[in-house]
Amino acid sequence: MDPPPPPVPPSPPAPEPEPEPPSPGPAMPPPAPAAPPTATQPTPAPPTPTPPTPAPQPVPQAAPVTPIPSGQQGRFSPDGFWWWDGASWRPAYSQDRLWRWNGQAWVPAAGPPPPRAGGGAGLAIGLGIGLFVLVLVVVAVIVIVILGTMGGQIANVFSNVAAALGTPSP
Repeated sequence: MDPPPPPVPPSPPAPEPEPEPPSPGPAMPPPAPAAPPTATQPTPAPPTPTPPTPAPQPVPQAAPVTPIPSGQQGRFSPDGFWWWDGASWRPAYSQDRLWRWNGQAWVPAAGPPPPRAGGGAGLAIGLGIGLFVLVLVVVAVIVIVILGTMGGQIANVFSNVAAALGTPSP
C-alpha cells in the first residue's frame, strides 16, 4: 500500500478587485487619443446646445355646469335607470338593484313590474284553435269544388267498381 500524498498548503486569499462605477449606457470603446491640431485637420465645432423643453400648456377647463334651480326638479331618463341632477346623469338604482333614487332620497326598490294583462298562453291557444278551424274550412272548400266539377266522372268510377264486384269471376 502506498502512503497518502502530502497535504497541499492553503493559498493566501486573492485581493478583491475594486468595483467599477456604473455605466450610463451601453459599453463603448475608449476614445482614441486626440492628435494635435495641424493645418490640414479642421478644428471640431463646439457642440450645439439642446433646445429648451417647451413649457407645459394649461389644460382648458370645461365650462362649469350650473345646478338646477331649486324651483325645478331633476328628471329620469326615458328608461328610468338614470337621474339627471343638473350636472350629470347619476344611476337611479343602487348597484345591487335593491334601492331606487326617487329624486330626493333612496327608497327600497319595488319588485319587478307586473305582467301585462292577457298574456302569452291564452293568445297561443286561441291562435292554434283558429288556425285549425281555418285549415278545416279550406279543405272543405277544395273538396266541394273538386266534387262539383268532377262529380260525373267520380260517379262513373264508382259504378264501374260496383259492377266489377257484383259479377262472379270465372
